[in-house]
Amino acid sequence: AATLARELGIPRSTVYQLLEILERHGLVTRLAEQRAYGIGLKTFELGSAYSRQHRVSQVAHPVLARLVDETGENGHLAVLHGNEIIYVIGARLVSGGGVRLPSHLTATGRAILSALPRNQVRALYPNRQAFTDRTGIGPKSPKELEATLAETQRTGFAEEHGDVTPGFDSYAVAVRDYNDFPIAGLALTFVSGSLRPEQERSLKTKLRLAGTELSRRLGAVGSLT
Repeated sequence: AATLARELGIPRSTVYQLLEILERHGLVTRLAEQRAYGIGLKTFELGSAYSRQHRVSQVAHPVLARLVDETGENGHLAVLHGNEIIYVIGARLVSGGGVRLPSHLTATGRAILSALPRNQVRALYPNRQAFTDRTGIGPKSPKELEATLAETQRTGFAEEHGDVTPGFDSYAVAVRDYNDFPIAGLALTFVSGSLRPEQERSLKTKLRLAGTELSRRLGAVGSLT
């Protein structure tokens, strides 16, 4: 505490107050025998999550770049954070990296949510108050979300048609890691009505193959979505 107070140029009493709050939230831990503080479990978890995300980004870059080259459409990779998705990387992307959006409205979010245990989805979306709205389209209750995710599981693709931005549609698949956990969502976004049926089928095939390849690069085995 004395070292922190000196390095930060703040009163020691303030340092103790801050440390108490950080300790309460699991971000630091008090080492009584050493009369010192160390990194808490929560901080370790946050760091580990960032490390996993960084690895996913590195592995996904060439896969996403090739997918975009083959389709000519906007592509992006997103990860789940709470009940939001965060764009990690993108190519010809409408929204830049770091942008957050409600997971229930996005194709990437729905792809990830559809691969999670049902009780985990319920914890993220327990009631109507958990649902936000952007364009008036999309699920607005746990029951509606459940139906949307069931359709995603049935078809193997998550879709959104103007739920986030009017005039743009997206398809997405879940990307799994070595624990078969849906670590990310891989998606293609295109102008609504711009593709013929055969083009949409081709786009979905390429997207599925890219998702399978990326999952395998991350150590996934067995049947992949």
